[in-house]
Amino acid sequence: MTSTAKFPIALLILLCAASSALAGTCADEIARTQVQLDRAIEKDAGSHGWKPESLNALRSHQPTPRSLAEAESGDGVDFTVALDSLDRARAADHIGDMRACRRELAHARAILR
Repeated sequence: MTSTAKFPIALLILLCAASSALAGTCADEIARTQVQLDRAIEKDAGSHGWKPESLNALRSHQPTPRSLAEAESGDGVDFTVALDSLDRARAADHIGDMRACRRELAHARAILR
């Protein structure tokens, strides 16, 4: 294969690699919002005083952000809705639907305010 034939192949490989790197532009925002949501859930979890242990806690299951949000959803803030929005944002980011991803991120952030 001559060097002139190798150049278009190399260019094609480079462009494919660059396009997949740019496809997940919403991923950084999702990660930042997840951190903010996790902090809000943890802060809220300690503000309601002691409650009886759940069956999952008695079975030594480790808490997740979703299980904490379900157990501690107080003060009128339902963090599970924000977690659902982040799940939908991840799905939209995965298929490259940036409009839906940003819409779901905005919804999750609105809950955090």
